[in-house]
Amino acid sequence: MNADLIASLRKQCGGPRDGALLRFSLGSALLADGDNGAAIDELRRALDFDPTYSAAWKLLGKACLASGNEAAAVDAWRSGIAAAAQRGDKQAEKEMGVFLRRLEKPQS
Repeated sequence: MNADLIASLRKQCGGPRDGALLRFSLGSALLADGDNGAAIDELRRALDFDPTYSAAWKLLGKACLASGNEAAAVDAWRSGIAAAAQRGDKQAEKEMGVFLRRLEKPQS
């Protein structure tokens, strides 16, 4: 099922429907499929289309964390918080703040 969705989304890339939402959807499907590297690439492409897309920043942080790159996750969430604040997306801003605090919390 997910492979069909990914294939369908990839077919639309580069066409008239290509944009932040398409790349976000593809990145989300790839992340759900466990392809963290490809998910990161597509989420970055989504942000190339719309740098204020707070949901893409949030998912990019999760994808970076899933790939083991905590520093990139922190960078993504910090950028996402700034984008969410600019856009007035308070919920995304709060969620990414929670993710950051969890990462920065000392491990006991």
